[in-house]
Amino acid sequence: MNIQEMPYHDCIFLLRKQWLARLACANANIPYIVPIQYACAGDRLYAFTLPGKKLDIMRENPNVCVQIDQLKSKHSWKSVVIDAKFVELDGDESREERHRAWGLLAQHLDWWEPGALKPAPRLGDTASKTHTFFALDMIDVSGRATAN
Repeated sequence: MNIQEMPYHDCIFLLRKQWLARLACANANIPYIVPIQYACAGDRLYAFTLPGKKLDIMRENPNVCVQIDQLKSKHSWKSVVIDAKFVELDGDESREERHRAWGLLAQHLDWWEPGALKPAPRLGDTASKTHTFFALDMIDVSGRATAN
C-alpha cells in the first residue's frame, strides 16, 4: 500500500463531500474524542451540541482537531485532519450565523441526532437542555490517502 499526502484542494473537496467527523478536544492534557455531524461553508465547519463534557472542554480550551475519513476498503481510504478553533455562536451578534448553520446542517437527514442524543442525566444533574450551535474556524488542513 502506498500512502501519499493529499493536495489542499483534495482535502477541501473531501470535507465538503462528507458530513461525519471525529472532534478531538482536550482538558488538562486529557483528550476527549466524539463523533459530530457538520456542514462546511468557507473556512468554517458548523455543528451543534447539547450542554455536556464536549462543550465544557471547548469553552475552556478552544483549540480542537477534526478528522474526516472516506473508507472504501482496508487498502483504499482518505483521511483529512483539521486544526481548528472553537467559536460558540451565542448572543444576538451571532443570530444570522446560527440560522445559516441551521440551514446548512438541515440539508443532511437526521443531522441533529449526534448532538441531541445524550445519556439520561445523573441524579441531581440540572443542566439545561438548550442546544448550542458552534463554528470551527479552520487553521490548518492536511490529508493522506492511499494511491491505487
